[in-house]
Amino acid sequence: EVQLVESGGGLVQPGGSLRLSCAASGFTFDDYAMSWVRQAPGKGLEWVSSFYRPISNTYYADSVKGRFTISTDNTKNTVYLQMNSLKSEDTAVYYCAKLAIRRMVVTTTTEFSRNLYDYWGQGTQVTVSS
Repeated sequence: EVQLVESGGGLVQPGGSLRLSCAASGFTFDDYAMSWVRQAPGKGLEWVSSFYRPISNTYYADSVKGRFTISTDNTKNTVYLQMNSLKSEDTAVYYCAKLAIRRMVVTTTTEFSRNLYDYWGQGTQVTVSS
């Protein structure tokens, strides 16, 4: 059974940092890219970042580039999202998601569709407020 379990959200002041974690299980981790996707209050889903461990390529939305870093732990099937210099507009529920197609890489030019993903975590709330 595929499981994606997120943790690490919370309340942080503008300019602060948080690290989100997504523990993945139930599938061959290196066969699938992983993404972080967020949903701000009253808005649709927004792709944030993607990572495919076998080629170690990382991709970011323009809105987070230079502030967020996606990574994995080589000893665990866990994806992290380090978020620095947080802004109020980063407030959202953050989801990790597994690509449905083996070895498909999501880049900055990939048109976002939730149908690209077959499993999603439960989401973790990030609130940036003073």
